[in-house]
Amino acid sequence: MNNNIFPCLWCDEEAADAATFYCSIFNGKITADTPVVMNIELFGQKLMLLNGGPQFKKNASVSFMVICEAEDEVQKYWDLLMEGGNVMMPLDAYPWSKKYGWVKDKYDVSWQIFLGEKQTGQKLVPTLMFIHENNGKAMEAMELYTKTFPDSRIGNILKYGDGNPAGEPAEHIQQAHFEIDGYSFFCMDNSHDHAFDFNEGISMVVMTDDQQQTDLYWNALTSGGGRESMCGWLKDPYGFSWQIVPKRLIQLMNDSDQEKAYKVVQAMMRMQKINIEELEKAYSS
Repeated sequence: MNNNIFPCLWCDEEAADAATFYCSIFNGKITADTPVVMNIELFGQKLMLLNGGPQFKKNASVSFMVICEAEDEVQKYWDLLMEGGNVMMPLDAYPWSKKYGWVKDKYDVSWQIFLGEKQTGQKLVPTLMFIHENNGKAMEAMELYTKTFPDSRIGNILKYGDGNPAGEPAEHIQQAHFEIDGYSFFCMDNSHDHAFDFNEGISMVVMTDDQQQTDLYWNALTSGGGRESMCGWLKDPYGFSWQIVPKRLIQLMNDSDQEKAYKVVQAMMRMQKINIEELEKAYSS
């Protein structure tokens, strides 16, 4: 499992509670526990929870598909996630699954619980919904992502087709699978006028090996209408948020010399794209 790519959930002081909640449901474990960052592992996959404040709220433009092998497994996850949650699509039989439901939990994270076969070894799959001005751009986005990252591919694609009950354009994507650097995603187009869209509430973290890789991903994802933000954050041309984080930054921030680590954090806070050389200078100053 590639744990150099993983989702980040923006939280408002509830990261610890949410981490405990998800670990109890999915038999996960907490791997990092700090006041700002909680890391957990679910099904061997890394998930980060960040206590960032009240600025951003998670929404269903990014959901998590949980692929289950048995009906009782679907029911178990559904019942537990429904505690304090809300139904988005009822648990029922659908053309694509004998047992499927979409629920928003009490921490505003959306889950699609799906009875079916895994397309890869990955059980938990982030799913991107391309809506509003991005509707119809799911294919374009997959092409950008798979062109940018190594070990990437576009997998199965299901289009809405003519005369679909949802009234979607036939050529738009109902569901597609793609991988970047071996990490699986699903995506879809949707023409409904939802009261939400991509924001920083759910982002993807990409850990990089060096400055060259950092520059490559940063430049590719901010080109063509993307936007640079602060501290390694960016928005791609579709408004989806990424964090491009050199592994060296984490090493320096976790240095046993707290004064040196603090200098690194202060330097990072002034950056948009992370510059490893400048971090090293701050560390040595």
